Amino acid sequence: MTGAVRDRLLDAHRPTLERALSCADAVAAGWEGEATTDREAVVGPYRALLERAGLLEALAAALVDAVESAGYELAAQPVPDVPYLAVTGQGVVLRGSTGDGRVVVTLRAFEVDPYRRGPGLPAALVVETKGR
Repeated sequence: MTGAVRDRLLDAHRPTLERALSCADAVAAGWEGEATTDREAVVGPYRALLERAGLLEALAAALVDAVESAGYELAAQPVPDVPYLAVTGQGVVLRGSTGDGRVVVTLRAFEVDPYRRGPGLPAALVVETKGR
């Protein structure tokens, strides 16, 4: 499942993912230097930019599409908020339960300790499954 979900996200939703990474670029541009140790300079501004750009809803919808394209169905319709979508110091984490377990998609926009802008696509996109 992970390969099919990742492929669908990269193929069908690349513009959304790239826009989300562009928001990360904008956040990093506001730092004094190339890195920061201040989590508050990452998470809040990143979420605000994603929300302003309408990307939180688009990312949640991309999760639904990718899981369904892989032949699975999510147990609940994700909303662009916890527990389905979280903006963390690392980036955006999308979660959804299926009959077989849970799929977790992370868009790793930032590296941590100290925080600095992470890799671009496809390296920034990580898809994992967790069993029941």
